[in-house]
Amino acid sequence: MYREARWRAVFADEGLRGRWLAYARAWNERINALVSFSDAAGAGVAGADVAPAGPLAGVPCAVKDNIAVAGQPLSCGSALLGAHVAPFSATCVRRLQDAGAIVAGKTNLDEFGMGSDTQASVHGGCANPWDLELVPGGSSGGSAAAVAAGIVPFALGSDTGGSVRQPASFCGVFGLKPTYGAVSRFGLVSYASSLEVIGIIAESPELCGQVLGVIAGLDERDQSTVAGSPDRDAVQTIGVPRACRRELRDPQVRAALDAAVGQLAGLGYRMVDVDLTTLRYAAAAYYVISCAEASANLARFDGVRYGVRAAAESADEAIIASRSAGFGEEVKLRVLAGTYVLRSGFHDRYYLRAQRVRTALRDELAALFDRVDLLLMPVYPVPPFARGSARLDPFEQKVADRYTTVANLAGAPALSFPTPQPRVPIGMQLIGPNFGERLILDVAARYAAEHPPARPPGYAEDWR
Repeated sequence: MYREARWRAVFADEGLRGRWLAYARAWNERINALVSFSDAAGAGVAGADVAPAGPLAGVPCAVKDNIAVAGQPLSCGSALLGAHVAPFSATCVRRLQDAGAIVAGKTNLDEFGMGSDTQASVHGGCANPWDLELVPGGSSGGSAAAVAAGIVPFALGSDTGGSVRQPASFCGVFGLKPTYGAVSRFGLVSYASSLEVIGIIAESPELCGQVLGVIAGLDERDQSTVAGSPDRDAVQTIGVPRACRRELRDPQVRAALDAAVGQLAGLGYRMVDVDLTTLRYAAAAYYVISCAEASANLARFDGVRYGVRAAAESADEAIIASRSAGFGEEVKLRVLAGTYVLRSGFHDRYYLRAQRVRTALRDELAALFDRVDLLLMPVYPVPPFARGSARLDPFEQKVADRYTTVANLAGAPALSFPTPQPRVPIGMQLIGPNFGERLILDVAARYAAEHPPARPPGYAEDWR
């Protein structure tokens, strides 16, 4: 569990800070979770540009490398951005620093957040601390791996279609996707603006809640931010979509779901089966919408305004050469797919149809939350898969996003929490009504108290 005093002591004591930094670097050589360490990581509280006091004073954290931290690299895992350095900090980072937190470094990710395994990065692939031959999930795999290894107690990530929850599930930690609009996206490099949120990966649900309390709130720089509160005070009934039980083929994930249902029932929650008929369309609708938005958002990365510019005889040739050399294969695929579905003649057939599915899913979820307080679903249909040639192919990874994309399409809050499994981490997720983060976190905290998450081999409680 989260030990606030332990982490505060790290940056208040030079000797302990040095041992922590050696521990962090040793782990990072194995897993490649952090792509850079900040000067503050070695300087401690006295040398860092942070508040001397606050709810997170002296607590280190890491930030996904698609979220701006002033003076630190901002590569988005892409060769196109090269050695770009952020000129300002994202609102959420600034609020963390105002609360006393220390940004220890930037974390690895799939290029521009497009992926499920954190292998498509200009910095090289990231490994799972539980088994270096397994992926840590993605695209916030570096953030999840850093928390799981004990390098930092929490890290920021971004969740567009499950990119906080899936790596949290694979690495055995907690991953919170807040309600859309609860946390400012100012300073996040946009991939799919109507779907993505800045989320939190942490050692415990209590720490997720504490960090959310610091970074959430209205921001004049982001007009999509909103404030709200849940429409209920407590959780009594949790629904389990029947489709999840029918579809799951992997015995480990099926066993984890069945166990979680029984364990939550043992805590006094009423578990009921429900229908979520739009689930089968979620992944397809998500990829149409997200690719369409990516094609617009990534148009700015052309080697002229941002990034590495290729030599050419004309501006048009320079843009084509820069994007061809700078973007990876997955990014090119999604940009081209997004451009295709927005073409005249295809817009109604694909994009508008996907938006109708999104509306239907949101309406179905709202109706379900009139009957149940939360939903319990798997995070991913398979356990952490292998790195290299044996991993799931890109199409299989996209189809497997059907459980996580539900919350993004609806804008609902969701939390991945680890279940006790004998081999590798497997997480389940709780999805709630808008601004129901506290309800979700309370259930997860009760669950974790009865079923504490395990730590990977080599995890250290201290660095003495």
